[in-house]
Amino acid sequence: MDTIDRRSLAVLSSGHLCIDLCQGAVPAFLPFLVAERHLTYAAAAGLVLATNIASSVVQPLFGQFADRFSVLWLMPVGLLLGGAGLALTGLVPGYWDLVLALMLCGIGIAAFHPEASRLVNAIAQKRRATSMSIFSVGGSLGFAVGPLLTTAILVSLGLQGSPLLLLPEAALALIIFFNFSRFQPYSGASKTHKQAQSAVQQNAWGAFALLTAVVICRSIVFYGLNTFLPLYWIGILHQTKAEGNIALTCFLAVGIISTLIGGRLADHYGRRIIVLIALIGQVPAVLLFAAFAPLNPLLALILLIPVSFTIFAPFSTMVVMGQEYLPGRVGTASGVTLGLALTVGGIAVPLFGHLADLYGLQMVLFSLAIVPVIGVALAFILPRPPLVVAHREAAG
Repeated sequence: MDTIDRRSLAVLSSGHLCIDLCQGAVPAFLPFLVAERHLTYAAAAGLVLATNIASSVVQPLFGQFADRFSVLWLMPVGLLLGGAGLALTGLVPGYWDLVLALMLCGIGIAAFHPEASRLVNAIAQKRRATSMSIFSVGGSLGFAVGPLLTTAILVSLGLQGSPLLLLPEAALALIIFFNFSRFQPYSGASKTHKQAQSAVQQNAWGAFALLTAVVICRSIVFYGLNTFLPLYWIGILHQTKAEGNIALTCFLAVGIISTLIGGRLADHYGRRIIVLIALIGQVPAVLLFAAFAPLNPLLALILLIPVSFTIFAPFSTMVVMGQEYLPGRVGTASGVTLGLALTVGGIAVPLFGHLADLYGLQMVLFSLAIVPVIGVALAFILPRPPLVVAHREAAG
């Protein structure tokens, strides 16, 4: 079967929207927590760290579990845990209570991604990069909607309104549960595909490790901007909290378009070249933003467009490359690229928070421009995924 099951892909992408809404909501909480709980930038960034440590440590384990067993139930459970963590964030009193609430949120995020992305791989057939880009757009929409929804609730009701963020998670958990019978054939097909591939070719662990390092570089820049953009809009551009979160939403909205474009280009022109071009373009884009964004908010928004494009365009392609480097461990590859490697960027955020406390938010932006240079050097030596090589040789 070469066609994509669009309904299944739509449900999984909607679930991805809701689970990444949890991740997008966390930075939107920060200005309110800084104001009401009197947190430092480093302490606020530590809350992002709590979410991402929980997600990054557990997600590869969920990926290995998904490779061995049918674990469809992890997706609705993950949604419920993620929503519960957000609901508690506005209610608990102390800083360490906040840390625990956001770690619960991170575990929910970790539970959802490997099984969902493994199913997308089975549904996609030959159009992996395109299908993964659609799935990734669901996540990008979640990141974009998260700040808007969270800000609207917290401005209207205060931190006590946070339990409302559990409602969309619970709704999608039910939808996914009632679609289990539809997903089941793909769950079995994915495992059959995995066994057939691993019988004829080995997993390219060295190439996968190299790709993981590239994903980490991209992740550090993404999480740095995702965390500090609202605070930058407030502290440097002297805008309101709402305007700061709108800027974050614009950053993520542009990412939705670039994710779709990147996936389609990767299916037509190759995975590696798209990743390489995006990383090369990221360096001047971030430098220009750091240098000229302080002049006025409108110019800052304009300069944010190429930054967002170069960050988001290669993401779904890198996830697909990871799955193709490890055709016998699709769940594990997804758990690492969507979990461990991706959220290492969130783990690095407190370092930039400390830098912001010492030297200001402007220095953070210039520091972030250095990271893609490392990614470019690594991307130059990425080999072509073995699964792609096999397909092209068969076609030839």
